[in-house]
Amino acid sequence: MIASSEVYKIGRIGRTHGIKGEVYFFFDDDVFDRVEAEYLILEIDGILVPFFMEEYRFHGNNSALVKFCDIDTQERARELTNCQVFFPHSLTDYDSDSISYSQLKGFKLTNADDGQIIGIVQGIDDSTINTLIEVMTEDGRKILIPANDDLIEEINIPSRRISIHIPDGLLTL
Repeated sequence: MIASSEVYKIGRIGRTHGIKGEVYFFFDDDVFDRVEAEYLILEIDGILVPFFMEEYRFHGNNSALVKFCDIDTQERARELTNCQVFFPHSLTDYDSDSISYSQLKGFKLTNADDGQIIGIVQGIDDSTINTLIEVMTEDGRKILIPANDDLIEEINIPSRRISIHIPDGLLTL
């Protein structure tokens, strides 16, 4: 079984294309094309399931047409529409200079000024011009912290930790 801590979200499956099982894949990260990846992981009824790609071709900057192995009809492909798509951390090619915000889910967030653990990154809110890191604190509160490169001290990928300078008063809101 694939654990959610082993993957990060890179997009979602859209509608079907044609009658031979192709689907539109809308992605935020093209890591599947940069590294040797034979499969993508889809969330089906809350379970993370690997689907091997037979072929894919880009269809614009943020989408591709994907044909998965053993998905040979429009009906079978339709079952995959609106599924969230994930990618394994273990296959990524990132380092701390090229990591995307979407890959930070599950990382521990610590205060760079005193080393205190703030909480666990639950997600990224990039719906506005100011990207925010959604953090669940150890006492169960959900807080939003600016994802500003000037505030981030260090991203330690092997230990899955982010050290960030927390603006004064932010933790007491």
